[in-house]
Amino acid sequence: MTMRHLFITAASHTGCVRSKNEDMVLVGDWCARNAKVRKIVTLEKTDRYLCSVADGMGGYSGGDIASKEVLNNLQFFYSDIPTGLSDEEFRKLFDDWLRSISIQISSQGLSNKECSDMGTTLVAFAYYQGQFYWINCGDSRLYLLHDGHLQQLTTDHTLNSAQHSGYVTNCIGGGNKHSYIDMENFTKLFRDGDTLLLCSDGLSEMVNEESIAQLLNDGFDADALCMAAEDAGGIDNVSAIVIRTQDI
Repeated sequence: MTMRHLFITAASHTGCVRSKNEDMVLVGDWCARNAKVRKIVTLEKTDRYLCSVADGMGGYSGGDIASKEVLNNLQFFYSDIPTGLSDEEFRKLFDDWLRSISIQISSQGLSNKECSDMGTTLVAFAYYQGQFYWINCGDSRLYLLHDGHLQQLTTDHTLNSAQHSGYVTNCIGGGNKHSYIDMENFTKLFRDGDTLLLCSDGLSEMVNEESIAQLLNDGFDADALCMAAEDAGGIDNVSAIVIRTQDI
């Protein structure tokens, strides 16, 4: 019997300039920064699996706290969601979760001046009962590599202008009172042999999409992509998750 497997690598680096890493990555039950991991997941043996990158807001106090709190909360939330949900019900649960975690992050900022306006972006890949979803809040990205061609599936939540190029307009916390998530079921797009890349802007700002596509086509893992960003200057924290799917 043919079964679908996910071959996953993940890594999170501080980079070459910043003194601490505010990024964090989540792969199943593993959540870390300044570390790397490899996992193989057989989807027929589980009804759910989650991978996510959170980029603590650069320039804000407590960005590392925000990314950790959000991913730890997301991990427990996702493990507890019921089975048998429709796409609409699945989406509603995530909307409810976003409201809850936004209040939690904002409250911590209010109670601790050192964490005032702390926040984080979030991009995630979710497998749920045979369906694949991507989830996005902010400017971290999810790409799909199909037949050698790289396509960004998420949309950056940024204000692009001469004065505020790349300014994040949507995040969890960070003083944002109207956070929202984009979510799509992309099951029909994610096929045998395809590759997904989730990354913080520390990668996408340092390595152009043509180079990212070449690295993925050549079989490089998440840690190698992070090192490519550092080789290009590494001015920000950089995190990546690479998910390759294969039916065996």
